[in-house]
Amino acid sequence: MKILQILSRLYVADLNPALEFYEELLETPVAMRFEIPQTGVELAQISTILLIAGSEEALKPFRNTQATFLVDSLDKFKTFLEENGAEIIRGPSKVPTGRNMTVRHSDGSVIEYVEHSKIE
Repeated sequence: MKILQILSRLYVADLNPALEFYEELLETPVAMRFEIPQTGVELAQISTILLIAGSEEALKPFRNTQATFLVDSLDKFKTFLEENGAEIIRGPSKVPTGRNMTVRHSDGSVIEYVEHSKIE
């Protein structure tokens, strides 16, 4: 059970200008970009930043989530978190990159946990 990377979440109205800015600022190209049509949001990862773009209405359900933890085993983290007083708010669910869940820790922090699919 290991956290592989922690992503800071930034919420933006328009992804393209934000991508251009952060690619230049960080001198790093976008690592991943995808849409979730059913939610009306588009996401992109640059280094340790997760850009989440959409209208105010589309972003509203996501804004309380403070960070994204990329993990090696969603199932192991789910068990650990439940045993330690966390509340599973959503998921585990299938997402374009693998599976995720949103969790409220016992301190009130809301964190998204993501396990990327194995590429074979």
